[in-house]
Amino acid sequence: MTTAPTPGMKSNRSAIAGATVALVLLTGMNFVNYLDRYILPAVQEQVKGEFRLSDDQIGSLTLWFFVAYVLSSPITGWLGDRFPRKPMIVIAALGISAMNFFTASVHGYLSLNIRHAALGVVEASFGIFAPALLADFYAEDRRNTVLTIFNVAIPVGAALGFLTGGMIGHSHGWRMAFIASAVPGALIALLILFFMKEPQRTGSGQDKAVADKASVLSLLTNKAYLCSILGYAAVTFSLGGISWWMVSFLQRINGFSQDRAGTVMGGITVVCGLGGTVCGGVLAQWWSKKSDKALYLVPALSALLAVPPAVLCFFGPKSMTLPALGVAVFLVFLGTGPVNAATLNAVPANLRASAMAGQLFAIHVFGDAFSPKIIGIVSDHSNLRLGLGVTLITFVLAAIIFFIGAQFAPRLKHTLEAPAAA
Repeated sequence: MTTAPTPGMKSNRSAIAGATVALVLLTGMNFVNYLDRYILPAVQEQVKGEFRLSDDQIGSLTLWFFVAYVLSSPITGWLGDRFPRKPMIVIAALGISAMNFFTASVHGYLSLNIRHAALGVVEASFGIFAPALLADFYAEDRRNTVLTIFNVAIPVGAALGFLTGGMIGHSHGWRMAFIASAVPGALIALLILFFMKEPQRTGSGQDKAVADKASVLSLLTNKAYLCSILGYAAVTFSLGGISWWMVSFLQRINGFSQDRAGTVMGGITVVCGLGGTVCGGVLAQWWSKKSDKALYLVPALSALLAVPPAVLCFFGPKSMTLPALGVAVFLVFLGTGPVNAATLNAVPANLRASAMAGQLFAIHVFGDAFSPKIIGIVSDHSNLRLGLGVTLITFVLAAIIFFIGAQFAPRLKHTLEAPAAA
């Protein structure tokens, strides 16, 4: 004899289904987001040749991208804490696709910079709204798993960006690579529009308070939050610089062709980056049942252990470049899911979008906004090996910050609640 489902059971099933749809669609869009971002590093040797640029100028492209990214993040954080995020996510997703499509009309260095800056604005919007929305669908003890899944899109998207950028750029020109990347983003934006629901904002009591100026400023005294975002910024300095220049490194130092360099970098990124992301999420989930510090300790170990293989990759014999790169990428990506969960768990529900805006501000202002340019300047005055060697310092700095942050880690709340869709 079967029991008829009660209204409460139906509501819970509906909430779970809504959360799953949101996770799938937003992870898909995050995948496209990083695919778009890593096409330019795959074809930058072509861009450099066409516009006759120095390494310093190539590095400046990402600088202007992140200047726009950072300047727009406080506005998008304010909007995300006060208005429904679904329509803003749809607009951001369509904007990402539009900016990549319009790259076909770029025929000068200035216009390429303007295009890249505009892309930074819409990418910042999506990067703030999506994690904050997912945090309202899932309880604290599940956010590490959910954000690990969401961030699986980083290595997979970056890998396909390297791969498609290198191959399409080699056979059809670098502009066509950007046009091809515009289509999937537009399709996923429409799926989000028609199938994803806006969740109710979770939390109780003070968590439901308005995100006023005093509340936002309280983030500046939240030690757990500050250590999370500053440690992540140091990692991002290293990862952003390596990602931007590694395809060029393989061409210049190892003598690879553009399509082979893109294919190799894409393969290493997807296999080792995906493996690291999944393993880091599983490790943090297991460890967090034993210690509230796990979400900080996993990123700390991730950054510290990445240093030896990175040294071997940049300065070792050519035969060790690819194996060492694979190990370094695996270790770096161990911390991507846990560090985002640490950021969101360190703040009340009413400040999640503002907290993500602060994180994006920190990881780009102190992270990858300047690292490609700094590496380019060092490369122009010496060589690319020494330029990439700068990233070793910030890996060590990141580990130190995360170890300090572990001392301020908040207690994790274990709950099975599933918020309903609005």
